[in-house]
Amino acid sequence: MSSAEPRRIVLFRHAKADWPQVADHERPLADRGRKDAAVAGRKLADTGIPFDLALCSTATRTRETWKIAVQELPHRPKTVYEERVYDASPGELITVLNETPEDVQNVTLIGHNPGIQGLAEVLAGEAEAEARERMSRRGFPAAAFAVLSFDGSWKSLEPGTATLLDYWAPSE
Repeated sequence: MSSAEPRRIVLFRHAKADWPQVADHERPLADRGRKDAAVAGRKLADTGIPFDLALCSTATRTRETWKIAVQELPHRPKTVYEERVYDASPGELITVLNETPEDVQNVTLIGHNPGIQGLAEVLAGEAEAEARERMSRRGFPAAAFAVLSFDGSWKSLEPGTATLLDYWAPSE
């Protein structure tokens, strides 16, 4: 990896969850969520980003989202199921990302709102106008993702240091 190559982070919200009588952490995907997770996986593949690492919440709906989406990627990255991603604030998510090994270039973080949307907003000091406008208009619905880039080490990632390059959300 050359120091001139920006690192990329994809912040990916889990797909639509069902509401059975189970604890929040154990909620599975709804039928629509399974469909949207596959579509999101194809859209992730379309980005052309060769993911080195996926950091995924331990919640059932995020694990199911990733299990479906990753099947659409040309290369399956190493996946780490991280308890701290569940119900995390943007600051807590930055701490998790700061611990990423330096040999990792591109990461996807599969998590929950409001943390994922908040993190996209906090990290993006700059943005492609169209991506920011789409994210502002749509919010961060289930199965949406934002693509950000930044220069430097993972330890240097902090608010305002990234650029929002792209944003995608399923049609409703």
